[in-house]
Amino acid sequence: MVFFRRAAEFPSRLGIFPGSFNPVTVAHVALARAALNNVDEVVFVLPRVFPHKHYSDATFDQRLELLQMALAAEPRFSIAASDRGLFVEIARECREPYGPDVQLSFLCGRDAAERIAAWDYGRAGAWQEMLREFDLLVAARGGAYQPAADELGSFRQLPVDPSFESVSASEVRRRICQGESWEHLVPRSIQERVREIYIID
Repeated sequence: MVFFRRAAEFPSRLGIFPGSFNPVTVAHVALARAALNNVDEVVFVLPRVFPHKHYSDATFDQRLELLQMALAAEPRFSIAASDRGLFVEIARECREPYGPDVQLSFLCGRDAAERIAAWDYGRAGAWQEMLREFDLLVAARGGAYQPAADELGSFRQLPVDPSFESVSASEVRRRICQGESWEHLVPRSIQERVREIYIID
């Protein structure tokens, strides 16, 4: 794990927010801010590889630049890159810089939680084993996440303003492509740079 920005205080509970951030949106920032009621620090993790998608639109370096600009005023937010893509791999990478005793919580929306829980990890029970290493803070997105009975202690609902539920990076890109208003969906500090990266004249 390589850090591009790191919070000054050492956390006892760490929020891990992996994503493609293509681009980072106001909903990403709102979710991370809400998580600070449960964790001491949130580290935004930009994987260099993804288990289910490839880089397109903005490059790794451009996405990293946008994250740095968007989070510049947030002292409890960190930014790192991972060579891994699965949650359990990222969790284990975090153990080295943060220590073996830090409590780990992944941040995600309902749709991501459902996708991750249903992922084929190659053997039965793998997901339940992973949940012994971390828990999840899940924001509603088109409804609240409903964990299975054997997952109940590993998930907590993360309250986020419902107005952010429809905000997504894909919606930003769609609006840009269609020539619709998109600026309100990304932090003000990155609007001009998003325009330069994503709008092709």
